[in-house]
Amino acid sequence: MTDRTPSPLPATLGELRASGHVHKPLRVELRDNLLAKLRAGEDPWPGLHGFEDTVVPQLERALIAGHDVVLLGERGQGKTRLLRTLVTLLDEWTPVISGSELGEHPYEPISHASQQAAATDGDDLRISWRHRSERYAEKLATPDTSVADLIGDIDPIKVAEGRSLGDPETIHFGLIPRSHRGIVAINELPDLAERIQVAMLNVMEERDIQIRGYLLRLPLDVLVVASANPEDYTNRGRIITPLKDRFGAEIRTHYPVALEDEVAVIRQEAHLLAEVPDFVVEILARFTRHLRQSSSVDQRSGVSARFSIAGAETIAASALHRATVQGEDEAVARIVDLETAVDVLGGKVEFETGEEGREREVLTHLLRTATAETVRAHLRGIDFGPLVAALENGALVTTGEQVTARDFLAGLPVLGESDVYDQVMDRLGARTDGARASALELALEGLYLARKIGKETGGGETVYG
Repeated sequence: MTDRTPSPLPATLGELRASGHVHKPLRVELRDNLLAKLRAGEDPWPGLHGFEDTVVPQLERALIAGHDVVLLGERGQGKTRLLRTLVTLLDEWTPVISGSELGEHPYEPISHASQQAAATDGDDLRISWRHRSERYAEKLATPDTSVADLIGDIDPIKVAEGRSLGDPETIHFGLIPRSHRGIVAINELPDLAERIQVAMLNVMEERDIQIRGYLLRLPLDVLVVASANPEDYTNRGRIITPLKDRFGAEIRTHYPVALEDEVAVIRQEAHLLAEVPDFVVEILARFTRHLRQSSSVDQRSGVSARFSIAGAETIAASALHRATVQGEDEAVARIVDLETAVDVLGGKVEFETGEEGREREVLTHLLRTATAETVRAHLRGIDFGPLVAALENGALVTTGEQVTARDFLAGLPVLGESDVYDQVMDRLGARTDGARASALELALEGLYLARKIGKETGGGETVYG
């Protein structure tokens, strides 16, 4: 959020009129700014990956048409991020009547207090400037959400001060009226009690509000957007038919289709405390995608992008822990750190009923599958014969969560004239000791998964031989 208002800007209604300012309804403002970005070749949706040919065109058409929007999709598909990106399509600064509870435009006061102030002050009406970040309100729908939260209610304190119940100034406005000339987002809409959804009908269609039997003709200028999980949509909760009908666009979201989009999401969202090589991130991305296709996993719940993001953060933390304890100069995640992700991420996946007790086995199997695919994608064609022969002749390679990269590299068997190590490191772009150790661990794990060498694990160490 921007705290400082750019200056000089008009401070009164008269100055605003003299400046030639033109008031646009919210939907016109969004449409014009979206079309301007598209015309200029700018990306209106920065940071969104994998929606370019599916979700984004539908959303753009909905905004151009001026429709309220509901996004349907499983958890962790970027629905909330997409809704929050809508803010960038608002004008950066917009004038409001100073002190206005509803943030009305100086040209169009709609509340009783603002209309009185406009009539009294005329061109001297004081105005303030509101940043676009203040024109977005978000509400997580919970079963205890009330009509007062969203629409409003009679304020007993104002009544106690002597105002009559019929006085418009006795009303305390809820989230939606307070979002006048802005965007209000409701996450997990089906979780709203049906009677609360009924209270939204007038706001969505007639754009007025009813509170305790009082009908206030407030021409609200609000874009209502919402998100819903299809599973909740049909089972735990539902969007009532009249409310569903009032949304002009219902858009289905999805998980990234392309592997590179999955990797881009992890890189963008994960806060990594250590270096995580690209091929390690790729293993996590492939791992997540296999979970989404597994018959052992409840696909109605989905496997959130937060799974792979948390996995990347966990293995980075494991690398930093090792570097700190062992005194390494650099913290770099290695293949051995992937096991730590399996240890802590199992609870983020919903398994099918018949899989009780097999969760760890399923996770380990799919991680190995993802690792083998990554090996084939990057190391195909390298002749590992000299390395396999050295291990068959009795050489052992030891690694583990607390084995430093330097110790691991020093324990590799000497292969004479063979340049197999250099080929692996070149293919994977490994330049530092930590990256080299990670790359060669991937090669050894690939040979083990191809059943060309053996592996024993115990006591915090893994021995290839």
